[in-house]
This record gives sequence, structure tokens and C-alpha cells, in this order.
Amino acid sequence: MKFVDESTIEVHAGKGGDGIASFRREKFMPFGGPDGGDGGRGGSIWGIADRNINTLIDFRYARIHRARNGEKGRGSDCYGAAADDITLRMPVGTVVTDFETGTLIADLANHGERALLAKGGDGGIGNLHFKSSTNRTPRQFTQGQPGDSRRLRLELKVLADIGLLGFPNAGKSTFIRSVSAARPKVADYPFTTLHPNLGVVRVDESRSFVIADIPGLIEGAAEGAGLGHQFLRHLARTRLLLHIVDIAPLDDATDPVHEAHAIVEELRKYDQDLYLKPRWLVLNKVDLLPADERDARIAAFVEAFRDPAGEPVPYFAISAIQGSGCRELSFAVMEYLDRVRLAERAADTSDTYEPASG
Repeated sequence: MKFVDESTIEVHAGKGGDGIASFRREKFMPFGGPDGGDGGRGGSIWGIADRNINTLIDFRYARIHRARNGEKGRGSDCYGAAADDITLRMPVGTVVTDFETGTLIADLANHGERALLAKGGDGGIGNLHFKSSTNRTPRQFTQGQPGDSRRLRLELKVLADIGLLGFPNAGKSTFIRSVSAARPKVADYPFTTLHPNLGVVRVDESRSFVIADIPGLIEGAAEGAGLGHQFLRHLARTRLLLHIVDIAPLDDATDPVHEAHAIVEELRKYDQDLYLKPRWLVLNKVDLLPADERDARIAAFVEAFRDPAGEPVPYFAISAIQGSGCRELSFAVMEYLDRVRLAERAADTSDTYEPASG
């Protein structure tokens, strides 16, 4: 199935049914009075997060969604039937915004979470409600209200704990294959990864985390070079970024430090929050370095590459294709996530704690 992570759709809720002006006309009841019922409510359109869906491809082909109108009221105190609602199933992690204003409408981050995308119009009122001691034969009634109509932008931000960054052919896909059961395409040419891949890294029976591999960035992505920035949205929900660097490029003219700084600069251009997200260096392909030069080359890279504040960045040296260092990195990531989750739970508890009175 083709991976689609953005789409634009139109949603049109149903109009409410009109009320009606009617009077009872029965034998032996010459003055039966008003009996016009209300119109039914128009159908609404809802979005619901479904973990069994992982792409927005359905919304590439079904772009317009209309709910039915409510039925008109009837005589004999009969109300019109309300129209059925429409529910649109979306992948978990879908962000829905108004296309015209950019206003956030829903962030469907959890399975089963529902959000109202377009509200159906209320039904009109029949003349039954207008009768009074001074208005015995009301002929007033109201029209049904129109439903909401919107143009919406859908963006899928995959849910992952860890995100992988790096130039094409840095070894991101090989790394995710090494530590998880995911099997993204691996080849000896750039941009083999054309859409995000998710893998579950299980460090033991009860502890695991999800890692996301996105297509490689290149210098100038902000100006549209390569695949641009279009996949960086999938790193927005991660807790930690692993910056994969090819420490042993085949081309002697390639400077790994320059490439690493170029990735960081692309993050800064894209989003400040992503730029400031915790980031670890993962120096890959150390197996290609001569054994007698390995430690010196790694030390020289770490010394040359520092974060914006000038501090050293945490780093790991691995060989993804051989698997060396990957297990140690996985355990370090798991320990980091355990600390983050514990801190988040403690913060939630302190925010809701209220001391007992008396």
C-alpha cells in the first residue's frame, strides 16, 4: 500500500429539517389546534483514530464527504427523523486543521479518540411550539439550520519514541533492521527510503520502544533539495533523536563533520522545537575504519562536532551492518526513556495533587 501522510478533504454536514405549520383535522374536533412537528437534526461528520490504519491514502481518492439532511417535520405532532452521522476513520497520529485559517481542530493521538469535524444543523421548530393563550392558531415555524462546511488539511505524524536523522546512505535503514523486526529497503544508492518506517525495539520481555526511520535529509532541504522537509513532521512526537553519521564515507572529499552540522542546520530551519529536542550522535560504519585509526578518528569527530552551546553531544560508535554496539545503544535508549516517562508521571501527579484539608 502506498504511504500517504497528508491530504486535503471537504466535509459538509447535513442541514437540519424544516419545521412545519399544521393543524389537526379530525371528525368531531373542529378546533384541534396546531400539531406541526420539528425538523430532524442534520448528520454530523466525526473523525476517529484507528490503529488498524497507517496511511491517509483513502482520503486521496475520497475528498468530499457529505452527511444527509434531517427530515422535515410532519403533522400529528410527528418530528422529522435525524440523519445518521458519518465517521471517518483515520490513522492514530492524524492532525486535522482548517485549510483556510490553519486553526487546529483535532489531534487524534490515541486509538479510539473522536473529534467533531463538522456539526450538523439543528432542525427547525414546528408551529406546535408557538401556541399560547393569545395565539391559538399559530402559523409560524422555522427553517432548519445549515450544517458546517469546511475544507480540512490532514497530516499524519507517526507515533514513535525515537526518531532517526541522517544523510542518505548513512545507515539508518540498516540500523533499524539490526535492532527491530522492521525490514525497510536497503541498497547502495541514495534515497532508498521514500516513506517513514516504524520498528519496535524490544530490550526484554516487558520493555520496548518504537523507532521511526524517515527518508534522508541533505543540505538545502529547506529550499526543496532532495525530498525536502516533508517527512520531518514525523519526528515531532519523538522524545529523542538519534543522529546517524557515516563516519567512514567512501568519498575522501566528504567531511562527516560538515554533513552532521548540515543536518542540524536543516532542523533549525524547519522547527525550533525539533532543533532543541534531545539528540544523540550515532557514529555508524566504524567497521570500515582501520583498527589502528578508529579511536583517533572517533575522538577527532566528537571534538569537532559540538552542540550550539559548545558542549559535547552524547555519542555511540556502532556498526549497524555487523550489529556491534547496537545492543548497548538500545539499552541506553531504553534507560533514557524510562527516566523521561518516570519524570512525566511525577509531573502529572504533582499537577493534580491537592493536600487534604484539616
